[in-house]
Amino acid sequence: MQTVTAAPIRRIAHLDMDAFYASAELLRYPQLRGLPVVIGGGRRKVDEAIRELPEGSSLADIPVEAFPLLKDYAGRGVITTATYPARLFGVGSAMGLMKAAKLCPQAVILPVDFDEYRRYSRMFKKVITEIAPVMEDRGVDEVYIDFTAVPGGQREGGRVLARLIQRSILDATGLTCSIGVAPNKLLAKLASEFDKPNGISVIYEHDLETRIWPLPCRKVNGIGPKADEKLQRYGIRTIGELAARDRDWLIQNFGKATGAWMHEVAWGRDERPVVTESEPVSMSRETTFERDLHAVRDRAELGTIFTHLCEKVAEDLQRKGYVGKTIGIKLRYADFKIATRDQTIEQFTSDAKTIRQAAGRCLKRVPLERPLRLLGVRVGALVKAGSPEALQALADGKSAVRSRTATELATTASLF
Repeated sequence: MQTVTAAPIRRIAHLDMDAFYASAELLRYPQLRGLPVVIGGGRRKVDEAIRELPEGSSLADIPVEAFPLLKDYAGRGVITTATYPARLFGVGSAMGLMKAAKLCPQAVILPVDFDEYRRYSRMFKKVITEIAPVMEDRGVDEVYIDFTAVPGGQREGGRVLARLIQRSILDATGLTCSIGVAPNKLLAKLASEFDKPNGISVIYEHDLETRIWPLPCRKVNGIGPKADEKLQRYGIRTIGELAARDRDWLIQNFGKATGAWMHEVAWGRDERPVVTESEPVSMSRETTFERDLHAVRDRAELGTIFTHLCEKVAEDLQRKGYVGKTIGIKLRYADFKIATRDQTIEQFTSDAKTIRQAAGRCLKRVPLERPLRLLGVRVGALVKAGSPEALQALADGKSAVRSRTATELATTASLF
């Protein structure tokens, strides 16, 4: 008699590092544990000063009273993240630092150190792939993992494997994470928020009504503020109330694609696979200034920042093995209005000088009379360096480059 083996139940995990940037800083400064701490803005003189340590001492020896406080901050920066004690005061990501200072003036403020956070990001992802190789990278601090065929991935609905990954990351990095395990990505992401920090939540299909439907619609990744506001105008506040609406009604009021998608997610349906490799669409770098800068009065400072952003984008491209040919800029003015421009060049590139020249031409197409609070540089239309597409574009572009006149080359000068 032939034995029929049942296919394993689909188990997908969403792993989210707990207050990632702040937690990484607390490894560096353990004396700040339990205190309200916010991460935001660039490195300042006071941050450099506290690192001037006597010989034989470490960062952990810096007295708490030596750290700069949020109440003394002056500038236009925003919070990147905050520790859980700071969040109790209503302080959170993307909040202006000056506004946060009114809510929690006693909070310690530390500068953002993306290089350090990327280092920890690589470390925890390496730990995961050594245990469960089917992992989808979703950013510096979160991933999806397919538990379905991994040993332990079915035990207790995936809790056993989640616990192993959680412990392994803690041992390797000293950082904690929260994991949601469910039949699909949609539910797994919702579940990862249930028991933060350092929690594990397991969701089954039969939990939809009791654990998912009471949640606000805004919790669904993809339902933004505008869509949520419109839903509320129709009296729809929870995912359960969304599920109660007829599919055709949702399509009629939100459009064919969005309405159909809302109906599916409200019923917990999501067939998206865990994708182990995805090509980036673009790479960018941007910075928010500590004070508003003007293109004329602060031209030298803006020029230095502009060059640095182009160099960092070029480094990112080269490190990850990509080239691009659509170069763009982003400006945010003092009144928070945004201007973007881009230009497609003849050849794919990851060269900082080429990127700066093209970005400089983009600058000539935006108004620069008003003060600026943010500047960004972007490279898009990416392909792998050395790919047939990149090599062909290089061959096609050689004659065009030779034919450019001195007058045309002179137009590449930047306004900064």
